[in-house]
Amino acid sequence: MARPEKVAAVAEIKDKLSRAQGVVLADYRGLNVAQATELRKKLREAGVEYKVLKNTLTTIAAREIGLDDLVPLLTGPTAVAFGYDDPVAPAKILSEFAKTNRDLELKGGVLEGKVLDVDGVKALAELPSREELLAQVVRGMQAPIAGLVNVLQGTIRNFVYALDAVRKQKEEAGA
Repeated sequence: MARPEKVAAVAEIKDKLSRAQGVVLADYRGLNVAQATELRKKLREAGVEYKVLKNTLTTIAAREIGLDDLVPLLTGPTAVAFGYDDPVAPAKILSEFAKTNRDLELKGGVLEGKVLDVDGVKALAELPSREELLAQVVRGMQAPIAGLVNVLQGTIRNFVYALDAVRKQKEEAGA
C-alpha cells in the first residue's frame, strides 16, 4: 500500500513532467553549496524550476505518463530542471553551467514529450534563443521591403537627376 505522501509526490511529478515543454536531468554530485546556489539562481531568473527528486517516484511518474525511455536516465542523484515557458532554457543554462563546473553532469532530458540523450540536450542548448529566432524572422521579412524601398528611391533619385539636367540645359540655352 502506497503512503499518501508518496502518491501525492508522484502526482506532482507527473503534473510537472506533463506541463513542462523542456526538462533536463543532471547529476549534481560534487557541487558545493555556493555552486548549487549559483545554479539555482540562474535557473530561477530564467523561470526554470529546479528540483532534486527521488528516482523511484520519478520512475513511477514517468511510466504513468508514457515516458518509459526516461527511466534508464534515473540512476544516481538526479536533479531535474523544468522549463514551462521556454523549452530551451533548462538545456542552455545547465549546459553552460556544466562547461564551467565539471562536477555537474548532464544525463538527458525531455523536449515536448520526446526523451533526449545527453547529445540531444547539448544540441538543444546550441539553438538560438526564442528572441534571436524571432529577430531572424523579422530580418527575413524586412529584407525584401528594404530592397523595394532602395529600388524605388533609386528611380526617384534618377528622375530628380534628369530634371536637374534638363534645368541646367535650359539655363545654358537661355544664357
